[in-house]
Amino acid sequence: MIELTMYTRRECELCREMEEVIEAELPRFAARLERIEIDANPELEALYGQEVPVLFVNRRKAFKFRCTAREFRKRMLREVRR
Repeated sequence: MIELTMYTRRECELCREMEEVIEAELPRFAARLERIEIDANPELEALYGQEVPVLFVNRRKAFKFRCTAREFRKRMLREVRR
């Protein structure tokens, strides 16, 4: 199972865009998405406040700000092959 962690904010248009790409492609892969809002967490805000949305794939930073469906599929296929 591929673990995806997306750090996001409420009312973030880029976050919604990235989440839409991920959710459209997710059924192709054995993966689980955890969405974490950083707004109420000062530690996460300090780490990711200027980068959201940021997506980690199996605990490795894979994307920040944007990803296309093609880029996401390519990254996920690399994980499948590991």
